[in-house]
Amino acid sequence: MRDRFGSAFTASVSVLFFEAVIGAIVFYVWMETQEVPALGYNLFNIFFLFVMGLIGVAAGAVGAVLLSVVVVMPLVAVAGWLGRTVSGRDVWWWIPLLAAVGGTLPGLVSASMVPAGFPENVSSGLIGWFMGAAALGIPALVVRRLVLPDRPRVSGIAVFGRVALCGTLGVVVTGALAGIALYAGIGYEPPRLTAERLAGTWSDGNGGRITFTADGKVTADGVKTFGFDDDRHDAGQPCTGSGTWVHHRGDGPWSQNVGVSVDACDGSLGPWEVFGTPEHPKLYVLVGDPDAWDLYILEPDDQPREEPVRD
Repeated sequence: MRDRFGSAFTASVSVLFFEAVIGAIVFYVWMETQEVPALGYNLFNIFFLFVMGLIGVAAGAVGAVLLSVVVVMPLVAVAGWLGRTVSGRDVWWWIPLLAAVGGTLPGLVSASMVPAGFPENVSSGLIGWFMGAAALGIPALVVRRLVLPDRPRVSGIAVFGRVALCGTLGVVVTGALAGIALYAGIGYEPPRLTAERLAGTWSDGNGGRITFTADGKVTADGVKTFGFDDDRHDAGQPCTGSGTWVHHRGDGPWSQNVGVSVDACDGSLGPWEVFGTPEHPKLYVLVGDPDAWDLYILEPDDQPREEPVRD
């Protein structure tokens, strides 16, 4: 195996790297399906994402090298030893068995990211386990094929070329499928609210409330106000008073908002943007600097609160 180590190691690193790229595309599509507010992008955000992308590529390459040294190559060696010891010969199916065991850790991590008691807790764990097992098993199977004594030797450059060709094809196909899925509407959109749906009392879960009436009147009771330079702990005096409100439907679900005017409020009281689901709509304003992605959220009083209460 030693004289074939170079090409096998190259194959492992290359396969892991392309797996990481494909995984990043899948993760992006998954993020687009999640319930998140429209936080928008400016030139700084775009530049930041570009820089983070470059850092991600470098980190992916380093991670592929480390995983190859620490996990994939030892996994192939252990699978070969188990095959010869238990089965009497080197058999391929020891690799997916060991990879399935190795996928337990990412499965547990995925499950731990979902609060206990939610159905997604189990499904998230199973998906994490499967992806972890596949991510380890595929490069290990490629390496095993290269190190078998009856296989012809292949140079590292040739191995890299083959993996790069197949990996690029996989990235292109995954990207195309992701684009089709997003174009077809798999991505998240906030619910389209009407003035009738907005009418009622909305609270922040911490004592602050806004009541919208059908005739365009609004009553605020202890609702926090924020300026651009404020953070959550530097909120102005809680706003209490009466005023008016209007629902701006906009051109689509992302452009709708609720304008609120209360003369007694010193700080900003909106406009309130919309996210959530049709069953559980939510209103929010950005707290302080928009780049901080901190939200002050109101939910209808007539439904169980989904967002955690924050001071």
